[in-house]
Amino acid sequence: MQKTTRWKQRFDNLESSFQFLEESSKQDSYSRLELGGFIKAFDSCFELSWKTIKDYLEAQGEVTKFAREALKLSFQKEIIEDGHLWLEMLEKRNELSHTYSKVQAQKAIETIKNSYLPALKSLYQYLKSERS
Repeated sequence: MQKTTRWKQRFDNLESSFQFLEESSKQDSYSRLELGGFIKAFDSCFELSWKTIKDYLEAQGEVTKFAREALKLSFQKEIIEDGHLWLEMLEKRNELSHTYSKVQAQKAIETIKNSYLPALKSLYQYLKSERS
């Protein structure tokens, strides 16, 4: 029972994080401070996403310890649709936390909005339907 509850509790945090990121993505332009905040919001949402996946898998009897392992298994179980994109997000998340150039940050925002946000939304919708 505790394992089932844990992923649902983590999902509640993911839901708040995802909704904040999605709402933030609707802006057309960002100040330098907002760029950093948007990238941090992506980082938080991604972190909660893979940890929620890990907990969800654990509730189903599958044990994973690392993000890469959880993402690969979730792709095999058709929880996420594009395993390569999720592994790319894992790598880029680490790079994005060290993005200090406004030009690089703006490119990161476009990648997050156009590629990563739809993948996060798909996961969010999947988990939301499983939570019900």
